[in-house]
Amino acid sequence: MSSSTKVLEPAFQGVGQKVGTEIWRIENFQPVPFPKSDYGKFYMGDSYIILQTTQGKGGSYLYDIHFWIGKDTSQDEAGTAAIKTIELDASLGGRAVQHREIQGHESDKFLSYFKPCIIPLEGGVASGFKKPEEEVFETRLYVCKGKRVVRIKQVPFARSSLNHDDVFILDTKDKIYQFNGANSNIQERAKALEVIQLLKEKYHEGTSNVAIVDDGKLDTESDSGEFWVLFGGFAPIGKKVISEDDIVPETTPAKLYSIADGEVKSVEGELSKSLLENSKCYLLDCGAEIFVWVGRVTQVDERKAACQAAEDFVASQKRPKATRITRVIQGYETHSFKSNFDSWPSGSASTAGAEEGRGKVAALLKQQGIGVKGAAKSVPVNEEIPPLLEGGGKLEVWIINGSAKTPLPKEDIGKFYGGDCYIVLYTYHSGERKEDYFLCSWFGKDSIEEDQKMATRLATTMSNSLKGRPVQGRIFDGKESPQFVALFQPMVVLKGGVSSGYKKLIADKGLPDETYTAEGIALIRISGTSIHNNKTMQVNAVASSLNSTECFLLQSGSTVFNWHGNQSSIEQHQLAAKVAEFLRPGVALKHAKEGTETSAFWFAVGGKQSITSKKVTNDIVRDPHLFTFSFNKAGKLQEEEIFNFGQDDLLTEDILILDTHAEVFVWIGQNVDAKEKQNAFEIAQKYIEKAGSLEGLSPHVPLYKVTEGNEPCFFTTYFSWDHAKATVQGNSFMKKMALLFGIGHSVEEKSNNGSSQGGPRQRAEALAALNNAFNSSPETPPSADKLNSLNQGGHRQRAEALAALNSAFSSSSATKPVTPRKSPRGQGSQRAAAVAALSNVLTAEKKTHSPDSSPVATSSPVVESSTFDAKSESVPSESEGREEVTETKETEEPASETGSNGNSESKQENVEDGNDSQNSQRVFSYEQLKAKSGSHLSGVDLQRREAYLSDQEFETVFAMTKEAFNKLPKWKQDMLKRKFDLF
Repeated sequence: MSSSTKVLEPAFQGVGQKVGTEIWRIENFQPVPFPKSDYGKFYMGDSYIILQTTQGKGGSYLYDIHFWIGKDTSQDEAGTAAIKTIELDASLGGRAVQHREIQGHESDKFLSYFKPCIIPLEGGVASGFKKPEEEVFETRLYVCKGKRVVRIKQVPFARSSLNHDDVFILDTKDKIYQFNGANSNIQERAKALEVIQLLKEKYHEGTSNVAIVDDGKLDTESDSGEFWVLFGGFAPIGKKVISEDDIVPETTPAKLYSIADGEVKSVEGELSKSLLENSKCYLLDCGAEIFVWVGRVTQVDERKAACQAAEDFVASQKRPKATRITRVIQGYETHSFKSNFDSWPSGSASTAGAEEGRGKVAALLKQQGIGVKGAAKSVPVNEEIPPLLEGGGKLEVWIINGSAKTPLPKEDIGKFYGGDCYIVLYTYHSGERKEDYFLCSWFGKDSIEEDQKMATRLATTMSNSLKGRPVQGRIFDGKESPQFVALFQPMVVLKGGVSSGYKKLIADKGLPDETYTAEGIALIRISGTSIHNNKTMQVNAVASSLNSTECFLLQSGSTVFNWHGNQSSIEQHQLAAKVAEFLRPGVALKHAKEGTETSAFWFAVGGKQSITSKKVTNDIVRDPHLFTFSFNKAGKLQEEEIFNFGQDDLLTEDILILDTHAEVFVWIGQNVDAKEKQNAFEIAQKYIEKAGSLEGLSPHVPLYKVTEGNEPCFFTTYFSWDHAKATVQGNSFMKKMALLFGIGHSVEEKSNNGSSQGGPRQRAEALAALNNAFNSSPETPPSADKLNSLNQGGHRQRAEALAALNSAFSSSSATKPVTPRKSPRGQGSQRAAAVAALSNVLTAEKKTHSPDSSPVATSSPVVESSTFDAKSESVPSESEGREEVTETKETEEPASETGSNGNSESKQENVEDGNDSQNSQRVFSYEQLKAKSGSHLSGVDLQRREAYLSDQEFETVFAMTKEAFNKLPKWKQDMLKRKFDLF
C-alpha cells in the first residue's frame, strides 16, 4: 500500500466519515466543495467528483467515487478530475471503487443517487455563461430513456426530433406535455412522469398543468391539438434516426489484459482469479464495460497509469461513448466484476480489508473519545427481532409419504424428522387485507430427493388452488428463517424419519434406524433465546455435544434430565422445560446444572468429558441487493443490480430477485407472462447457484416466491413501503398516472401495439391534411415570441378548431350505437359545430392570403368529405339529413335485392353519405369479399367491397364503425381498403 497520501488535497480533509454524498467541482484545476443546495445540478462545461459513502454491517465504510465529465468540459479539466479521484481514493485508504461518468452515458449506480434523473444545464464555471435559472424561460424538448433511472437529453425543438420509439417531454412556460411514441416502453413512460413531476416542482413552482399526448391518437380534449400547434400543426412524424449517443455497446465474453508501464498486453489462459497478482494492475474487457483491477500493494503512480491506459484502450479501439470504465481494488471487487468469473474463491484479501476497515473505525472512534471496547459490546444487528407474521392464524402441516401428503395431528405440529419432508400452510390476517397465506416446503437434511420434489410439486398445486396468492417458500433443515421458526412454539427437529422413502433408503444402505422414540436415548440441544430463533434439535448423545452456553434435555428411557450450561440464559431454561413437556407430556424432570451431574447422567452420554464453551456463530449479515436478470445467447443467467432500490423499482411487468444473504426472494409482477411466472423458482435457483460460487451464498438459503399485491412483512421491511401504492392496479404507466395525478386521471392503455392502427390513429391521420391550412411551413415550430402568444389570435383559433373537429371524430366511434341508421342529434350538432369552427379559421386565413397561396385550397377536400358546406352560415343537423336519406333507402330496399346493378352509382353516393349499406344489399363475410380470395360474388360492386360487410365484422376488420369510415376522405378510405385487401 502506498504511503503517498502525505500531500493531501485540502478539499479532501476529513471526508468519507459519514454516510451520504459529497461533491466537488473542478475549478481552475482544483477540486472545490460544491454547495449542498446545488446537489443534482451538473453543468455541461464542468467536471465533478462525487463520493458516495455507505456503511457495511461490519462497521467499516465502503466508498464509491465517480468523476463526471460534461460534454463541453475541457480536456485538461477532465484529466484533473480523473487524477484527483485517485488522490481522493488514496486519502480514504485506497479501497474505493472508481467510476468514470460521461454525460449522457452515466452508470445506473451514479444516477440512482439523484432519482429520478439529472438534467445537465448549459454553461459552467469557466464559460462565464449565465445560469439557466437566471435566463428567460425557454421551451425545451427532452427525450427520456430508462426504466428505473432516467437519462434525459435535450433535443432540438422540432417535429423532426420526435419518433415512434421514444418518450419525449415538452416543457413550456404554461404546460408540460409528455409525448409517448407508439412503440415506446411502458416503463419508460412511467419514469417520464416522475421527470415531469421534478420539472413541475423545480421550474414551475408546482403549478404547471400536465398533458399526456399519445402518438397517433388525438384525445377528446384539446391537449393534443395544443401540442401539435406548438410544432406548427399536426403531421406524421418520421422514423427514429440512430445517432452515436444511441449506440449501446454489447456485452462480450470477458478478456483479461495486464497493464505494465502504461502498456496493455493480453493474458493467455482461462479466466481465473488466480491470474490476478496483488502487485500488478489488470484490464478486464467486457465490451460494454472496462474494469481496471488494482492489486493491493501497487503504488498510486501505478494506479494513475493504469486508469490512463484504460482510457487510451477505449479510444484506440473506437469504442462507443457509452462504454463504462470502472476501477476496483483487490479485496473490494464488485458483484458485476466477479460475475465475469465462473467462481470467486474467498481469500485472505477480503479478510485483510475487513480488518483494515475495523481498524479505521476504531481509530475514528478513539479520535472522537469513544472507547473501542464499549463499541464492541453493541448488540449485533442479526440479534434484532425481524418482522414476524401476525399471530392468531391457522397452522396446518402435512408430511410427505410417497406421492401423498398426510396431515399431522395438532399435538405433533412442530415436530420434524430430519429424514422427511413437510408442507406448512399458515393462514392469517394482515391488517385490513383479506386472508394471507404463508406456504412452505421443509426439507430434512437426510430426506430423499424424490420426497423433496414431491413436496415442491404438491405445494405448487396448493398455491395454484389459492390463485397464486401465498408466499411460497423452500426451507432447508438448519437454514430455517425467523418467520418459519416463530410459527412453532416450540419447533423440534429429531433424528430419523417416518416416510417409506427414507426407511427404504437406510435399509438399502444397511444403516441403523436412529428415528427418535420416547423410550430410547436422545440428547436435545436448546440454543435459542427468542421466539424467532428457538428451534431445538436432536444431536448425538455423547458428552462432546454439550456446550456451556446452552441447555440440553437428556432422555434415557423414562428419565429426562434438564441440563443447564454455566453460561446459558433464563430464556433457554424456560424453553427447555417447554420442549420437555412437548415431547414427553407430564414427565418429571431431573435438573442437572453443569458441574453437578450424576453418574447416571454421564453413563447415558457415554462417560464424562470436558465441556466446550465456544459460542455458535451466526451467519454474516450483509446489505440486501435487488437484481433484474436476463439470459445471454449461451443461456447463462446475467443479473443487473438495481442500486438504491425502492418500492417504485418493483415494476409490474418484471420478475426481480432480492438477495439479503439470509434469504432470497423472487418477486413476480402481476403483468408478467404466465410462462415466466412458472419458471420463477428455477430462475431463482440458478441465481443462488451463481451467487454461491461468487459471493459464498449458501445453496440451502431460504427461497421465497412473492407475487405482487401479496408481499409479506418480512419482504416489505427492505423497502420504504407504502401500502397505498401496492393497491393501485394496471401497468406501470397507469399506476404512475394514478399515483401522481389521481385515480381519475389514469390513462387507459387499451392496446399499446394497436396504437399505430385502428380508430385512434386513423382519425389522427385523417387530420393530417389540415396541416397546410394551419401553417405553410409545418416543420418549423413557432418562434419563442409566438409561443408566448399562443393563447390569442390565429394559433388559438386553430387549436380550438382541431379540438372541436377531433371531438366530432372521436364521438362517432367512441360508442357503438344499437343501430347505425340514426345518430344522436347531439353528435350531429357537434360535427356541425366542428366544421363551422374550422370554416371560421379558414375564412379568416383566406383574407390574409392571396388566392394562389391560400391554404384553404389544400384543405378543401377534407371539408367536402364531411358532406357539409364549410362556407354556409347555417349548417343543417347531420341527424336530420341522415333520417331523410334512410327513409329513401328503405323504400328502395326490395329493388336492391333483385341483384340489379343498374343503380350502383346511387348506392355509392349513399354509402359515401354515411348511410348503412347493409339496408340496401346483401351481407357477405370478410373472407368472401377479400380481393385475393378468388371468389366472384354475384351482385357485388367490387369498388366498394367493404359496404357488404356486416356492422360487427366491419368494426372487427377496420377497428371503427361504418359511420366513422364514411367520414374519412376518399384517399384515406382507399388506403385502408388496400391494407385489408378490399380494394
